[in-house]
Amino acid sequence: MRAMVYRGPYKVRVENKEIPRIEHPNDAVVRVTMGAICGSDLHLYHGMMPDTRIGHTFGHEFIGVVHEVGSSVQNLAVGDRVMVPFNIFCGSCWYCARGLYSNCHNVNANATAVGAIYGYSHTCGGYDGGQSEFVRVPFADVGPTIIPDWMSDEDAVMLTDACPTGYFGAQLGDIAEGDSVVVFGAGPVGLFAAKSAWLMGAGRVVVIDHLEYRLEKAREFAHAETFNFTDYPDIVVEMKKQTDHLGFDVAIDAVGAEADGNLLMHVTSAKLKLQGGSPIALNWAIDSVRKGATVSVVGAYGPIFSAVKFGDALNKGLTIRGNQCPVKRQWPRLFEHVRNGHLKPSELVTHRFPLEHIAEGYHVFSAKLDGIIKPLVIPSAA
Repeated sequence: MRAMVYRGPYKVRVENKEIPRIEHPNDAVVRVTMGAICGSDLHLYHGMMPDTRIGHTFGHEFIGVVHEVGSSVQNLAVGDRVMVPFNIFCGSCWYCARGLYSNCHNVNANATAVGAIYGYSHTCGGYDGGQSEFVRVPFADVGPTIIPDWMSDEDAVMLTDACPTGYFGAQLGDIAEGDSVVVFGAGPVGLFAAKSAWLMGAGRVVVIDHLEYRLEKAREFAHAETFNFTDYPDIVVEMKKQTDHLGFDVAIDAVGAEADGNLLMHVTSAKLKLQGGSPIALNWAIDSVRKGATVSVVGAYGPIFSAVKFGDALNKGLTIRGNQCPVKRQWPRLFEHVRNGHLKPSELVTHRFPLEHIAEGYHVFSAKLDGIIKPLVIPSAA
């Protein structure tokens, strides 16, 4: 089969790999019909995440058709059209029993630190991902779901990570009716978080970024107020002014490890790799909310030190909540929203790259060229 492989920072290419095989009776092999490049894939591409090994295949957002099933699989059959959550989980451990699928304890040797994720370095289990023609899907009776007949492929692939993660970000904010919400980052997750904040009763939603085309999308898709942080000497001061100098009720960090805005922090984290990620967006979130507020973190960070302003968070009495999204727990409500027309996840798709051109896709997405918001990947086997 053809698959994207990592050859080092900023270097990816398509090579031939063996079609994955059934390794356990609960496995399935899925022929990928559509995948995507996620903003968090760029952290891998840029060399930000530890233990990203040469030859690894990225891609944690994908849908496809069941090609083969193990002898114990009961809920899927060959030919089923399925969507696969980015989390790999067993469905029966202490965490899975509580719906914390992203924290499953049985699928990753590093499970005390993080659950397992398709195509996201050996820190997250070392599973090859879906930027390929075929992918092995462990615990096939637990993770994948048959795509409803009424759902389009592009909506389905967006529901494997980006849309549920944004929704989860708003959910972690514990938004009360009428709350003011500020979202840092106008990538797909931030845009979905802003849109979801309205569904949860927000009275005001603000999105902050520095790319004008993404801010325009935030106004169009999420109906949010927007601020370009490069237009202000201090975006935190401006956010205080916007809220009678009290601060927002909820802040959502949808940026993560490679936030711009402070040259020193960006260089020490994104360039020199001295931190687990630039804490700029998270620190802005801490400073932009009122005392007693909630800060939600769904942007991806590495596991090592980051210079977060924890003393300020403590003294303000903030609640900080974060996690990798347990995707399948979000699906019932999100399916309702999509079917009822409240959400159209595919509206954020801007580019579609053949798998053979995935190096170009990563370059365009990394450099933010051509108005890119969300790129999909189309394998030639589809």
